[in-house]
Amino acid sequence: MTDRGWDEDDTRPYFFLSYAHTPKAGARGAGDPNHWVRQLYRDLCEAVLQLTTVPDGVPVGFMDESMHQGELWADRLSDELASCRVFVPLYSPRYFNSVPCGQEWHAFTRRPVYPANLDSERTSGIVPVLWAPMSRYRLPKVAGELQFNHASFGPDYATEGLYALMKLSYFRSAYELAVHRLAARIVQVAEETVIPIGRRLEFNALPSAFNVTAPTKQLRISVLAYHQGELPEERNPDYYGERRTDWHPYRPVGSPIAQHAVRLARQLGFQPTVHEFDDEVESIIDGNAEAPGLLLLDRWALRDPRRRELVRRFDRSDATWVSVLEPWNADDPECEEHAGELGELSDDALRTTRRASRPSFLGATGPTGLHSLEDFDDALPRAAMKAKYAFEGRTRAEPEEPPPPRPSLRDAFRRGGGGYGPDGSGPDPFDEDQDPGGGQGGQGGQGGQGGQVANGNGRDARGNGRGAYGHGHDNGNRNDPYREHDPHRDDGDDPDDGMAPLGGRGNR
Repeated sequence: MTDRGWDEDDTRPYFFLSYAHTPKAGARGAGDPNHWVRQLYRDLCEAVLQLTTVPDGVPVGFMDESMHQGELWADRLSDELASCRVFVPLYSPRYFNSVPCGQEWHAFTRRPVYPANLDSERTSGIVPVLWAPMSRYRLPKVAGELQFNHASFGPDYATEGLYALMKLSYFRSAYELAVHRLAARIVQVAEETVIPIGRRLEFNALPSAFNVTAPTKQLRISVLAYHQGELPEERNPDYYGERRTDWHPYRPVGSPIAQHAVRLARQLGFQPTVHEFDDEVESIIDGNAEAPGLLLLDRWALRDPRRRELVRRFDRSDATWVSVLEPWNADDPECEEHAGELGELSDDALRTTRRASRPSFLGATGPTGLHSLEDFDDALPRAAMKAKYAFEGRTRAEPEEPPPPRPSLRDAFRRGGGGYGPDGSGPDPFDEDQDPGGGQGGQGGQGGQGGQVANGNGRDARGNGRGAYGHGHDNGNRNDPYREHDPHRDDGDDPDDGMAPLGGRGNR
């Protein structure tokens, strides 16, 4: 072995099959779910052998079956990723949530790619495979940037994914076609690219090439509360812990509220994380939304002027993708005693949030608080989904690049020397703000003053001495030939025009 991880005199494997290991089902006697991936690997190796001159006994490809364990496994992976000619990832929802799969992608893409010939445009050694349909999932950036056409693999492949094609006998012929086309694509990419052998990388230290969790599947739970070392004298320390995230408002029922919220969020399909609000608030105020969020607010903490001002700033930032929940234990005598005072502090700090609360979410962010753990359990799903919808609407409402401007007929005429402009050479018939002539033909028939409008003879485009709109008045532009033929016009019948995205605000 060389320091680059491979004996350069040996034949290098054509492909590295990258896939997410699927755990066994819980039922006793359940089969190996990765059996189908191994079958695909064998079929691919056989097909590639038929299309190449790989010698007998030389590995055609590589597939990891070690379940990602041990240092020897990591070294072997590093060697194979440094030497393979083509990287073949099996796309599935589980694949893009796998850290090892993201590390494999990262390791392969550290190697440079050169077109094998001057007229070749291929710049990637990755051949993706739709193991499962991905139309309902948003691909990570590195995968979304790949230009790859799956159409030649057959319509059933694009609709069902390779896993369904190979498992269901109904699709047997479609599976065989897809495997043949996939093997041919692997060989084609290997022959049209030069990817030098890379250096062996320390696999376990590599980052993932894609975000493991989609932003809308994350939920950032922030806690604004005291810890025991900063409580006011009249507050019972039993409801608090060493960290602010240890706040336990419904004690002795349940567990610390952040831990309880994590369990509820996971039941909704989120992957939640817990943070102190003090660490999160500046990022939220600046609008740097990484994911939807929940703020678990202890009204006792609003007695602190600094934290009260932070909450006011948060409220004024209108961060709709962060829902506020205010656990308030009705059985806590101290809460009952100070309910009026602390309720006023909350109302004052969260004025915008109070006004923006929708009827369907009353109780999630309403002014009365959540008096029991059961109330909290009912409110959290609504608050979490409200934050998710707002986050999705926010990201849809802010495109990365502004759309190109629509062509302007007025500007085209001015550039073409049509006689309109600040030099007083004639009226602009496309300017709806100027008087079209009040029945005088817009000056078009007044001794040729408007003759430059169309034909220089004192008549308009229709030759009847009338204005550019046909009758010296605006008839709704029915006779304007430019509106009839302008493919970029806005007739106001676009069903998406002015509509607000889900959870967000429209542009009108």
